[in-house]
Amino acid sequence: MFETVQEIAVCIHRFHNLDLFQQGWYQIKISMRWEDRGYTSLATPARVVQYEAPDLGGENIYGIWKIDDTDNSFLTQPFRIKYARQDIRLSIMISFTLPLGENEGPSTSAVILKFELMQAPITENMVMAYPNASSVSVHEFRIPPKALLGLHSYCPVHFDAFHYVLVDASVHTSLMTAGSFMKVPSGSYGQDVAGKISDGISQALGEVASLDTKKIMLVKALLVSRDALLEELQKISKGIGHAIDLSDFISNMDDMRMFDSIMQENLGTADGEVSGQGKPHNGLEKANGTADFQSDNLPHISTKAVVVNIFHSLGAQLSYLWKIFLQFHRANKITILEFLRDVWTKDRRAEWSIWMVYSKVDMPHQYISSGTDDSFYHGHRRSSSVLNPAQSAATRADLHRRSIAQMRINNRSIQDMYIFGDPLRIPIMIVERVANAPRRTLSENSYFRNLELVDSHSLHGGPGAEAEAEAGKKQSGGVLPKNGRELKAVIFVHGFQGHHLDLRLVRNQWLLIDPKMEFLMSEANEDKTSGDFREMGLRLAQEVISFLKKKMDRVSRSDIKLSFVGHSLGNIIIRTALAESIMEPYLRYLHTYVSISGPHLGYLYSSNSLFNSGMWLLKKLKGTRCIHQLMFTDDPNLQNTFLYKLCERKTLENFRHIVLLSSPQDGYVPYHSARIELCHAASMDHSKKGRLFLQMLNNCLDQLRAPTSEHRLFLRCDVNFDTSAYGRNLNTIIGRAAHIEFLESDVFAKFIMWSFQELFC
Repeated sequence: MFETVQEIAVCIHRFHNLDLFQQGWYQIKISMRWEDRGYTSLATPARVVQYEAPDLGGENIYGIWKIDDTDNSFLTQPFRIKYARQDIRLSIMISFTLPLGENEGPSTSAVILKFELMQAPITENMVMAYPNASSVSVHEFRIPPKALLGLHSYCPVHFDAFHYVLVDASVHTSLMTAGSFMKVPSGSYGQDVAGKISDGISQALGEVASLDTKKIMLVKALLVSRDALLEELQKISKGIGHAIDLSDFISNMDDMRMFDSIMQENLGTADGEVSGQGKPHNGLEKANGTADFQSDNLPHISTKAVVVNIFHSLGAQLSYLWKIFLQFHRANKITILEFLRDVWTKDRRAEWSIWMVYSKVDMPHQYISSGTDDSFYHGHRRSSSVLNPAQSAATRADLHRRSIAQMRINNRSIQDMYIFGDPLRIPIMIVERVANAPRRTLSENSYFRNLELVDSHSLHGGPGAEAEAEAGKKQSGGVLPKNGRELKAVIFVHGFQGHHLDLRLVRNQWLLIDPKMEFLMSEANEDKTSGDFREMGLRLAQEVISFLKKKMDRVSRSDIKLSFVGHSLGNIIIRTALAESIMEPYLRYLHTYVSISGPHLGYLYSSNSLFNSGMWLLKKLKGTRCIHQLMFTDDPNLQNTFLYKLCERKTLENFRHIVLLSSPQDGYVPYHSARIELCHAASMDHSKKGRLFLQMLNNCLDQLRAPTSEHRLFLRCDVNFDTSAYGRNLNTIIGRAAHIEFLESDVFAKFIMWSFQELFC
């Protein structure tokens, strides 16, 4: 009599190939199960609706979808992937059901939703290849108990770093009664329910009995589910600007409230308001993740017939609302997807704030050095601890990681198991938003006025520099033609002995945020990173200009946004390229700069003795020119060294947004150098070397300060990886593991880029 069914509908809209390395025939396999009951409690595919007929005659889709009875899974029709950024429109909705027994009450278990990527090799005979499809990647999501009562959520599926795709999917849940699930009411809803209500009241007048607490809680769960479904329908309708007709249903709400009041009076109010997707709350969770249907003060209902009729009436109401939603979704599937995606995007910052610590700091007016003038540094760090800044940041992150272990994460939205599967393994992000200080004037630092000034053309000068600049201006065409369109280009630059695809995971996250972004994975210096930075910078500048010309010829624009992302030594190559005269016409288009562990101040005051020994060997045995330049040994006079001169060039000043990513676990790049800030050793060094280092630092900070007439967002982000998985080996001892983790993990990029989307759009 009190049997219920959990219905979960999954709508697959589109398969978008971001970064599949291998061509082939692919399928998406979907299955789901109760989390705490193992694989003996699989959901059953109950309904499949093909919204749009696939192009079966085309070469990219073969066959039809199917249901596998052996594991109750659903498989889409096979489709062929041949090239990057290829779209396959699937437009199909699959409804799964998980029955709840009469004596179970509302579910206290979550549901695991599993997506598998199946692949078969490309052969001339697809019929032969089809049975040989194998699972190459899995992406799982957890739908917590509270979300099962009523949820409409966008659910992007990405699989893994080697099968990087985007499956645009949405998930829709509701609790239903078993009888009403089998037969959806039709006709006039108002008359049907009104009759049932009247019959229920008349039958209940003389009947007295007691009900099991689980059944009472089950009816309460149906009430919550009905209210959630109605609220979400109204929210979606308003969000897409398309009215949905619920007049018959709402007109009978007065009769329904009679039953609701009986239930609320006897059962109490549900713990917390039903929150749909769009209201995530981070924090502690009660009752081991259950729906918090408290039974402490539940008196027995004396009128059994009333409760029975409430149960069946709620079943009819839920079936009616679910039918309305399915019809509404089919007619407005694209706009509903866009609305749910926007809600999902806004909610990520709140959800992921579990692993992110935000603070705001003031940029120092200037760093100065004397026996008494270093009080700023000591005062600034006094509150942190006696540890050095890297140790202090690592300790702060470790304390935050321990606090995560004590909390139970709220369960009102779908949880990506890449992140929520083991929350303690996720990087901790300490984000400092740096408030700008007024620009420093030369008179405020009179000591530096007496130092020998560097010729601004000597960084990469020589005969023909002015001619090159003039030629660059002519090549750029001066003022570019306008047609109201925008070109957004991002240049990704690898580090020492790197590969042009090193930053592909960061690129993929950027593409997810802005699919119209044009990107260049720089190859100009691949296998050439041991030479002079001047040569590498010139090669990059020429590569960037050639790339931009092709894009501007193809898309005339009214504006250009030119952004750069660099890893390690690649950041010095980027700054060197921006100092080239041929890049001058493009500097006004600079938008966002993301520096990932970049040695902007070189290796002065590096505290990693093992790494310093390795650098010394590279200099002595291989004569690596760029290492000499990073260690300021390319000239006996520090004022004539390459990096000292580079810091005087305005290579950072034109960017609207600057993000400096560092890690206290990274031993390959000095912590202060990646963050462009003062270190303790430099503050205590009163020699000429110390003073020249401070001048370099001040010159860089002057570029990071925004002009008073223009806003600039400047972030310093510490990424603290979970080092327990690394083990004790040479890579962890010398700090290489964290340096490479920036390239092998995209969680840190996901957190930053989705939390500060204004920087990347």
